[in-house]
Amino acid sequence: MTNAMRRPAFRGVTILCSCVLLCTSLSHSLPAQAGSTGGTASAPPAPAPASSPEATANGKPHDNTYVIGNDDVLAINVWKEPDISRVVPVRSDGNISLPLVGEVQAAGHTPHQLEAGIAAKLKNYISEPEVTVIVQEIRSQKFNVLGMVTRPGTYPLTNSMTVLDAIALAGGFRDFAKQKSIYVLREKPDGTQARLDFNYKDVVKGKNSAQNVRLQPRDTIVVP
Repeated sequence: MTNAMRRPAFRGVTILCSCVLLCTSLSHSLPAQAGSTGGTASAPPAPAPASSPEATANGKPHDNTYVIGNDDVLAINVWKEPDISRVVPVRSDGNISLPLVGEVQAAGHTPHQLEAGIAAKLKNYISEPEVTVIVQEIRSQKFNVLGMVTRPGTYPLTNSMTVLDAIALAGGFRDFAKQKSIYVLREKPDGTQARLDFNYKDVVKGKNSAQNVRLQPRDTIVVP
């Protein structure tokens, strides 16, 4: 057989081999691309679980050792009862008023005790009422600052307030204030008053820091 007759067969084998190589290459590359695409696609995030209504209603965001007093502002929430839930001040007689409940004595009780009292009255109208009482504003606990300060008067008492805090709240001293002769008048359980001396000069120098007492309701700070 001559060379001219062998060339077409050789070309056919070459084309066939090229096709086989191309198909093999495609068969390997397609799964890899599909796998790559599947690896990068992220599943939609699972929705966050909804908060439990019971957990929200049963939360007690208040200090149950606090005793409610006149003029305090209370936020009262009755679960799933927006017509009853409201913010109410404690009146001068110590009572509050709520729909369905009527008059309730609030002063002298802790928030937890008031919750139980309101819930007991609501049981006549609502099955298993869930009540939360939050002291929104403390206005019943106050102290006085008198004498040679910039703003003498009556101030609401917040947690851990000291004599130094009170003087700063009242605007500091006026001219000629006797900073070494300050004193605190404090009511005793028997109705008498105790006098607690406070030497401002010593306290700010780190001396006799025990004089910088925490204030109590109805304390009166006198700056001569």
